[in-house]
Amino acid sequence: MGVQTSVVWAWPVFAQGLLLGLGLIVAIGAQNAFVLRQGLRREHVGSVVAFCAVADAVLITAGVYGMAQALGDRPMLARGLALGGAAFLAVYGWRALQRARQISALDVTSMGQGMSRGAALAQAAAFTLLNPHVYLDAVLLVGSIGAQQPAPLQSWFAAGASTASLLWFSALGFGARWLAPWFAKPRAWQVLDALMGLTMWVLSALLVRHVVQGL
Repeated sequence: MGVQTSVVWAWPVFAQGLLLGLGLIVAIGAQNAFVLRQGLRREHVGSVVAFCAVADAVLITAGVYGMAQALGDRPMLARGLALGGAAFLAVYGWRALQRARQISALDVTSMGQGMSRGAALAQAAAFTLLNPHVYLDAVLLVGSIGAQQPAPLQSWFAAGASTASLLWFSALGFGARWLAPWFAKPRAWQVLDALMGLTMWVLSALLVRHVVQGL
């Protein structure tokens, strides 16, 4: 019964991590365009998807447990970072809603010719690890929010956020031929940005509520 109860409590935390991960990763960008390009060309798709997903999972896990350790005996700093994260999510959501009003599409037609597996992985590493936003998002933001969870549930939160990356990159890579025409339509990105914007606002509100309840 205790195990069943813990799993019931864990699923909302997993879902929160999943939604946060999707909200941060689903956007027009070089990394997503590269994964989609590899999928369209059917070049080393599995390797590229696996690298991007594993890299995100490592950064997310390090962020959650690193921030949890750093904030363990600093409740005021934890609340401050939580409120900062809520503000960031609110602004991120607002920016996504603003993007939803604009016309844009994901273009993979100008990303070069075929490449070896090593070259593909090198580019995947560059798009993933040389992007400063990945550290802000995966390590600081996701880490600080995950650290707010009770210790037994932090792994569920990290798993949810990591699953978001795995699902998204797998969809881009292996579903590229079906998704590419859809992603080429500006209206599709407008709907997606609107959904992500609203999701970020909901998560921001939940984070503020968590801080207030902890006072």
